[in-house]
Amino acid sequence: MNSATILALITGYLLGSIPFGLLLTRLGGKGDIRDVGSGNIGATNVLRTGSKGLASATLLLDAGKGAVAVLLAQQFWPGAVNFAAAGALIGHLYPAWLRFKGGKGVATMLGILVPLFWQAALVYVVIWVGLLLILRISSVAGMAAAASAPVTAAILNEQALFPMLLGFALLVIWKHRENIRRLAVGEEPRVGGKK
Repeated sequence: MNSATILALITGYLLGSIPFGLLLTRLGGKGDIRDVGSGNIGATNVLRTGSKGLASATLLLDAGKGAVAVLLAQQFWPGAVNFAAAGALIGHLYPAWLRFKGGKGVATMLGILVPLFWQAALVYVVIWVGLLLILRISSVAGMAAAASAPVTAAILNEQALFPMLLGFALLVIWKHRENIRRLAVGEEPRVGGKK
């Protein structure tokens, strides 16, 4: 592993590990997001504070940090872009400052895809938003969107990206394992539904 790869990985991790949901809810006077709902630091849980604005900002910033990590790598370490992308997602999922208890990665993975593989990002958004509007179950929409990325890579013959995107999708789904358990017993809440 050369210096460019290490720098890309570390930069990606540091960007990815910025807990925007936690920071925004504290600044917005909503307390510690980890004490709300599922305890997750992502946009869906921020929405449970009752602030659509904070939830939207969390989603955009969580996506933005993934995009910035890839863009920086494309500019400065073009041979290590995938490492920056992996660092960003892992940083979001397992931030050192929060005892490795981070978000679920749906927004950050989208942000990574935008500069890395825009066709997959487009499919991702259509599936994520479409399922969210139809089913109103955030976890199902997010997992399906994540799973769409390696499928898109396979269909478009992006062989260099397929293994990484498959790994990303599996990580996102793994982080949703409690949601999967609730889905199995019919207890997964709907966005905008009663608790």
